[in-house]
Amino acid sequence: MHHSRLCTLVIDCNVEDLGESATFWSHALGKAIVTLDQDGDGRYAELATAEDEPIILLQRVAHESRVHLDIETDDLQAEVARLEKLGATPVACVRDRWWVMQAPSGHRFCVVQPQRDRFGPHLNLWD
Repeated sequence: MHHSRLCTLVIDCNVEDLGESATFWSHALGKAIVTLDQDGDGRYAELATAEDEPIILLQRVAHESRVHLDIETDDLQAEVARLEKLGATPVACVRDRWWVMQAPSGHRFCVVQPQRDRFGPHLNLWD
């Protein structure tokens, strides 16, 4: 048995600098900017969200701009296997930390390890 839940809305931005995009989305969503450089490499900015809301992350990317979802889980392999049974296709495992997946509709999403200190609320329990 394992758990999973929606954890992050990722706004993929094909831009040189996330500052302008973060400012736009901050004002559009009414969420303060937590950081413009989460990991020190200029690739991630984060907006403030409540503990029971999904994280809103902006990611600087080389592909076209789009939005994707992250599903967090306490068992990466079990969750990937569950989603494969539903018709998703694994695309790539990134540094053994997360999986990029593709839904039957063609949408990309990620399966990641728990992203907050407290894993919950709103967890799904799977066999």
